[in-house]
Amino acid sequence: MGKCIICGASVDGRICSSHEEDVVFEFRGNDPNQLRSNRFYTGIVDGYADFGVFIDLSPNVTGLLHRSELDRRLESLDWEPGDEVFVQVKNVRENGDVDLAWSIRQAEREFRGVLIQEGTTEVEPDEDDDEGNSDGGSGGSDTGGTGDTGTVTHKPSPDRPDNAEAAEPDAGNDAEAAESDTGDDVERTDRDDENERGPAHAEATSQEGSTGQEGSTDDIDAVRERKQATPEGAGERVDIGTLSDRVGESIRIEGEVVSARQTGGPTVFELRDETGVVDCAAFVQAGVRAYPEIDVGDIVRLEGDVEVRRNEVQVETEALAALAGDEAAAVERRLADALTDEARPDGVSVLGDHPAIDTVGDELLDAAESVRRAVIESRPIVVRHAATADGYVAGAAVERAVLPLIREEHAKSDAEYHYFTRRPLDEPVYDMDAATKDATRMLQDRDRHGEQLPLVLLLGTGSTVESQDGLDLLGVYGAERVVVDAATADPEIADTVATLVNPGLAGAETGDLTTGALGSVLAATVNGDVTDDVAHLPAVSYWEGTPETYADLAADAGVDAERVSELREAVALEAYYQSYQDKRELIADILFDSEGGDLAGHIAGQFREKLETEVDTAEANIEEREVDGRTFATLDADAYSHRFDFPSTTLLADELQRRGDRDATVVYGTDELYVRADGDVDVREAAGDAAMAVPDASVTAVGVRQGRIEYLAGRRDEVTDAVVDAVAGQLQ
Repeated sequence: MGKCIICGASVDGRICSSHEEDVVFEFRGNDPNQLRSNRFYTGIVDGYADFGVFIDLSPNVTGLLHRSELDRRLESLDWEPGDEVFVQVKNVRENGDVDLAWSIRQAEREFRGVLIQEGTTEVEPDEDDDEGNSDGGSGGSDTGGTGDTGTVTHKPSPDRPDNAEAAEPDAGNDAEAAESDTGDDVERTDRDDENERGPAHAEATSQEGSTGQEGSTDDIDAVRERKQATPEGAGERVDIGTLSDRVGESIRIEGEVVSARQTGGPTVFELRDETGVVDCAAFVQAGVRAYPEIDVGDIVRLEGDVEVRRNEVQVETEALAALAGDEAAAVERRLADALTDEARPDGVSVLGDHPAIDTVGDELLDAAESVRRAVIESRPIVVRHAATADGYVAGAAVERAVLPLIREEHAKSDAEYHYFTRRPLDEPVYDMDAATKDATRMLQDRDRHGEQLPLVLLLGTGSTVESQDGLDLLGVYGAERVVVDAATADPEIADTVATLVNPGLAGAETGDLTTGALGSVLAATVNGDVTDDVAHLPAVSYWEGTPETYADLAADAGVDAERVSELREAVALEAYYQSYQDKRELIADILFDSEGGDLAGHIAGQFREKLETEVDTAEANIEEREVDGRTFATLDADAYSHRFDFPSTTLLADELQRRGDRDATVVYGTDELYVRADGDVDVREAAGDAAMAVPDASVTAVGVRQGRIEYLAGRRDEVTDAVVDAVAGQLQ
């Protein structure tokens, strides 16, 4: 029985329940189930994902602070990997996942006390220090896991310090530890975890002890100078792909540096050879850049010890040097030859038998090679697609193909979140707004985290001249751009991007081809293992007139016509809500989860209910007119639709045209309108004719794929009439 450190009440432990949230805990357990919900804990930032921040609460326990728990935008956080932060544990799930909440208190002084939680037992810091030194040793026994679970021995991660002391190593203790270390794998306490930083750190701390100074610049430079020579003495070069079988061995590897990131502890170089990728931690001093002369793209030779950290293979770097001349050229040749052999698919995968796809076989192979090459080279892949059912189907198909390749290539368990991002577009054009956002993110990732510039893959967008400015902005920085679009592209785009997959530009008839179908073929070509997974997706991308070849393909995959409709409608509804989010897991559950409940059917029911309500309201207020023998329906969307609820104006216009017995439908709002017609309509030409008829209205065709025309709000009625006349003339 103890007393509460705040109120003095008798408690089992050191804090009463009423004051539990007034103190912050340093967790020294090894099991997430030892954590207590609602308690505040210190943690170390591990890394970022699109959906939040991973926080290490101990070397063996990591939690997720989801972006929805933040009191600010995720992008505005100034936390860096290795930073000490304060978070609250919300929940520990049955599978061991830890949900974290934001803490407005981000300093120890803002709490009323500090306690150490060893397993499930709380002790005060001074008391813990006494216990840790009770045997007179210098850290030979581990006190980090006592309590209900007994003694736990572990090694802290070399990626970052486990507590604030790691950033301020004690010179005397480190020198003593360095002198007594014979190279054997010994157990150490958490408090001596500085000695776990690897050989480079052991050397640095030994120097600190000999001079009596703590991390002086001369000491660091001395360590660096000794490491400049080409590494030697570790035997023959080994392949990175074999490192999982060499844990505990000293090895030599050669390859290309694909990223270099500075943590609060070591510098972590990501090294690639022809067989795989591995993280290599190099330590000089906490937060100090090791080997500053080594840059991303350098060909290097590295010696070190193979370790396992958090179930992932990692190399603790002893020596690292850039190669030059014939040595570098030999490595580059090995990488280039292996990359070409691995990245280029043998041929285009067959999904159905659409003649238009046969015209772009070489371009599909080029696009697939670009995707596979980006994975192998550890370049991020950014997929941009329209926030429509067709766009989501195309994006999800490629995602399904690429994620397994990333998992195979990278040892890190969260690599798929770092190297693949899918960002839906509200607009059908890849404009300067979208390009600026992508350029900002890729430059931040390059400068802050040492990442390479991404491959930007645009599906069903980016193929018209309205996207040229945005594509050119990425081109200024040398980011590779690949465009895949079923609708006929503008010829200018072929000269703007690395690869353009466009059957229409190749001379094929593409009236009944969707980007979802084309994207599914690309996905199967990128990764043949997912061919069966994506076989039903081409059919899902069609609202009507599904080609028989794709309907049969879906049926063969066990997805009948009714189920295809449910999948399409469910994706369309979810594409509307939070349209700028990828909703990766939700979309995957809808399209690929054949077990575990009828999610798609449930969402499709909501789709139909909301759509029917909106269509009934719209049809009751449609204005019918006849122009040059052609029947038109026009609808004032501002007055007779719920503009900020499902369905979107574009989907409503589609549905009205599909259901109505008319030649064309025009749905107009304050300063934009949408044209739908049974025949071919050139929206740019219609906008040009309307601009001549109403010259002071600033009429512009903005979204050719979307049939969208913009104008000045004050001239809405005149522009609507002019567009109807122009469309009627084209339908003659």
